[in-house]
Amino acid sequence: MRKVFVNEPVLDGNERKYLNECVDTNWISFEGPFVKKFEQGMAELTGRKYAVAVSNGSVALDTAVLALKIGEGDEVIMPTFTIMSCAAPLVRVGAKPVLVDSDPYTWNMNVDDIESKITSKTKAIMVVHIYGLPVDMDPVLELAKKYNLYIIEDAAEMHGQTYKGRPCGSFGDISTFSFYPNKHITCGEGGMVLTNDEALADRCASVRNLFFSPKKRYIHEELGYNFRMTNLQAAIGVAQLEKIDRTVAKKRHIGALYTKLLKDVDGLQLPVAKTDYADNIYWVYGIVLADDLPIDADEFMKRLGAEGIGCRGFFWGMHEQPVFKEMKLFEGESYPVAENLARRGLYIPSGVNLTDDDQEYVVEKMKEILYEYYK
Repeated sequence: MRKVFVNEPVLDGNERKYLNECVDTNWISFEGPFVKKFEQGMAELTGRKYAVAVSNGSVALDTAVLALKIGEGDEVIMPTFTIMSCAAPLVRVGAKPVLVDSDPYTWNMNVDDIESKITSKTKAIMVVHIYGLPVDMDPVLELAKKYNLYIIEDAAEMHGQTYKGRPCGSFGDISTFSFYPNKHITCGEGGMVLTNDEALADRCASVRNLFFSPKKRYIHEELGYNFRMTNLQAAIGVAQLEKIDRTVAKKRHIGALYTKLLKDVDGLQLPVAKTDYADNIYWVYGIVLADDLPIDADEFMKRLGAEGIGCRGFFWGMHEQPVFKEMKLFEGESYPVAENLARRGLYIPSGVNLTDDDQEYVVEKMKEILYEYYK
C-alpha cells in the first residue's frame, strides 16, 4: 500500500556534518558551542536581543511562566483551542487559565473576546499562533499596554512567519518556539525562549540551569529545573535554521497546491490563505468538515488511514480536557467554535518532503470519500 506520512523531517543539509563535529570534539552536552550558535541564530531570525535554548517547546512555556513569576491567584488569558503545553505551566504554579474561543475563519484566539476577560487578577495574555496564521497582534498589544499586562507569545508553529512584516516571536515580553520533528526547524526535541529584556533572559537561563548561583556553583537560592538543550540537538537546529527560507517556500507551495486541488470540492472549509496582516505559512494544512457531512474528523481520518494517508486531528479545547474537569476548572464554560474545530477539524499530510504527486494522491482519496455524500 502507498504510504503518505502526515509529516517527515528533512535532514538534507549540514545536520550530519555538525553532528560529526560534536562527536569528534566530544562536545555533546549543553556546554558545547552549537547551543550558543543556535541561540544567536534564532535571535537574529526573530530580531530579538536574547535567546535561551531549552530541551523542548513545552518547557519553554514553563520557563516563560516561571521567569515572569506568575503564580498563585494570578490569571492568564489564553485560547482554549491549543495544546496542553500552554495551560499546564499555569496550573502547575497555581495560576488560573482564563479561556477565549477561536475565530471561526483563522482558528486563532478571538481577540475581540479578550478585554471582557480582564480582571484585577489578570497578569498576562498568552498568545498562541495556530497552524500557519498569526494572531492579530495589534489589538492584543494595545490591551497589554492599556492594562499593564505581560504578553507570552507561543510561536511554536511560526518559524519564519511574520505579522505585518515583523517576525513572529518578536512580540511577547517573552516568546517561545518548539523544535519538534513536525516544525519548520527541528532538533528532534528542543525549544527556545526569547526576549529583549536582559533581566528576564538571565532569569530564564537560571530557570533552565537549576538556578546555580553565578557566584558559586552548587549554591541555589531558588528551585530551578534541568531544561538544558544538548549540543547534539543544537547542531541539528543550526543546520535546520540555515534552510528556513527554503522550508517556508516549500510549505507555501504545498499550501497553494492543496488549495488549488480542493477549492471546488464540497464539504470542506479550507485554511485562510491570506489576511491583511500575513500570508499563511501552512505549518500544517488544516481542513474543517462541513456541518452537513454525516461523518466527523475521526471517521474521515480513519478512512484516509485505510488508504495509507496519515492525518492528525485538531487540538481539543482546554475546557474539555478530562484532567481539568477532574480539577473542576472551567465548569459550565462552553466555547462552540473550538468545540466544532476539535470534532470536525484535521490536518492532512503537510511535511516538507511531500511531492506534488503525493498531494494529488491525498486529494484523490479525499474526493472519493466526499463524493459519496456530495454527488
